[in-house]
Amino acid sequence: MDLWAYRNGVRIGFSRPGKPTDNAFVESFNGTLRAECLDVHWFTTIAEAKQLIEGWRREYNESHPHRALGEQTPSEFASLP
Repeated sequence: MDLWAYRNGVRIGFSRPGKPTDNAFVESFNGTLRAECLDVHWFTTIAEAKQLIEGWRREYNESHPHRALGEQTPSEFASLP
């Protein structure tokens, strides 16, 4: 990735250790994933974890209301004129 970024003039910016405010959107998502999925389930196999996390991801991306979208689901927001 570093070579691709260099060749394409992309500057890679890393979050500083211990500075979660460097990327608040990712930190917010990670907290939501943990609270709504990881802390709720006890995974016994990798396959089960993949299945449950994928189900959560689909629900989150398709029918979960988001504050950033005015409490609309992504599907509702995408259908606006």
